[in-house]
Amino acid sequence: MSFGINIGYVVVTKTNIMNTTSTNSETFLIENCINGNRKSQKELYDMFSGKMFYICLRYAKNQMDAEDILQDGFVKLFNNLHKFRGEGSFEGWVRRIFVNTAIEHLRRKKMNVADVEGLENSVVSPNGNALDNIYEKDLMSITRTLSDGYRTVFHLYAVEGYSHKEIADKLGITESTSKSQYSRAKAILRDMLQYDSSKNNVRLAI
Repeated sequence: MSFGINIGYVVVTKTNIMNTTSTNSETFLIENCINGNRKSQKELYDMFSGKMFYICLRYAKNQMDAEDILQDGFVKLFNNLHKFRGEGSFEGWVRRIFVNTAIEHLRRKKMNVADVEGLENSVVSPNGNALDNIYEKDLMSITRTLSDGYRTVFHLYAVEGYSHKEIADKLGITESTSKSQYSRAKAILRDMLQYDSSKNNVRLAI
């Protein structure tokens, strides 16, 4: 519950005070990190390492690769903290750094994003909503079996919320290829879910 104090034309609420305090604390932490304060750098690392490692795992083939991406991501984060202008969410800004770091890692590993123009029109699956009925941890587990290209496009579009145009720009592919990769990835995942469900006599909602 919030309370309000009317001071002329200004209304000060408890919610506003809390948001201001949080923003000030975040700004103070960022400034300390930029100035090389080790305690603040450790605090920032502890604040985001768990969440960012989970993001790294989405794009990596294994835990070792995810750890490499995490390390590279934090190096970039600390080197670029001075570029954060306070426009939008700081966590969202941090998240973009790690997603971009993961993509660069895949490029160094020579990720293959094959040009499969028009494939999205040829993929048909009876389990249209099967992917909507599993938990994210299970989704991450089964997407590990996808090729780097399929897995990357799937997570960028379905999880991170990038448009196909943005994905195309990031990966250096065409927009139609991004759509095709996403469509094919969904079809493969649905087939896997259908197979597992049939094997375990579980009925999938469609």
